[in-house]
Amino acid sequence: MPASKILIVAGDATEDLELFYGMQRLTEEGYQVTIAAPKAKKLKLVSHDFDGTYEDTYTEFPGKSWPADIAFADVNPEDYAGLFVPGGRAPEHLRHNADFRRVVMAFFTANKPVAHTCHAAIALAPLGVLKGRTTTTFPQVAPEVELGGGTFVDAAPVVDGNLVGARDWSENPQLFREFLKLLRQSAPLTD
Repeated sequence: MPASKILIVAGDATEDLELFYGMQRLTEEGYQVTIAAPKAKKLKLVSHDFDGTYEDTYTEFPGKSWPADIAFADVNPEDYAGLFVPGGRAPEHLRHNADFRRVVMAFFTANKPVAHTCHAAIALAPLGVLKGRTTTTFPQVAPEVELGGGTFVDAAPVVDGNLVGARDWSENPQLFREFLKLLRQSAPLTD
């Protein structure tokens, strides 16, 4: 049933805490989660932290691995009620994938709920979907939001219509509380 399926888009170097929290929280709620990537393969995820190694930026550590269920090319956005775009380094690469762009644009065109966090805005801004919208992101990505025509707010969560954003994995609970509100309104689960 389309109303019960949620798509998560990911790739190698996706932030594991964001992907796993989203997948588990949505599944716990009763949604069927599908993870899409450039190819259906085992993804190599990363973990970012401010551990004191660098004064001005975060440290990247190897994260867990997790299989992608489907390739972007095989995704029919009409089959899904909502979209989650986690961060990490993956978004800087995903934005160059034509099928990634097609899938994301379809969710915005259909005004379906979309959640994003951390560096995901790097992949959303070039698509024009942030133009005229207010959202948040990892603060160092604020220029990309603004170059994409959006307004950056240094708070979380930020909800603007069908779009909900958070700054990083530490705000997963706030992000998903608001994302689930949007999903319940637009695509309630049925028993």
